Amino acid sequence: MTKMVLVLSVLLSLMTALTAQAAETNTVSSTVVTDKAPPTASAPSIVVNNSDVCKSAASAAIQTQIFGFASGITITDENCERIKLARQIYGMGMKVAGVAVMCQDARVFDAMMMAGTPCPFQGKIGTEAVKGWDENWEEAPTDSAFYKKKQLANQESMKPTSDFPEENQD
Repeated sequence: MTKMVLVLSVLLSLMTALTAQAAETNTVSSTVVTDKAPPTASAPSIVVNNSDVCKSAASAAIQTQIFGFASGITITDENCERIKLARQIYGMGMKVAGVAVMCQDARVFDAMMMAGTPCPFQGKIGTEAVKGWDENWEEAPTDSAFYKKKQLANQESMKPTSDFPEENQD
């Protein structure tokens, strides 16, 4: 019985000590100053409202703690413009001129040559246009396969040839 009283008194004293220690609290107070807004850079909104315009828009912004920059640009789609110009010219009854506008694109130029219907050359069509393009290949679109083939052939024909006969080796 005395052992039991002793164990109970030890447990009671430990619980009291732990409870007293848990009752202590630390209070920390701080003040946050919010008199300045955080730095921001907003990318400008570029709106192209008309669907008949061959332009698209892009904008971007970057911000650091000290410096911010925002900018925007419009990008012109030249192929879209070419198609619209050709359609308009063709619609006015100037069919050869409309095809000539489209032939400024190397892909169209090559497709027309492969189909046997060459692009107009200075108002000439058909076999006369083929002859004109063969004689004036430098005026073809530089990205076209026709231009590259003619350029390669021209470079090979310009290679110097040796005037000396090859020496026989015995």
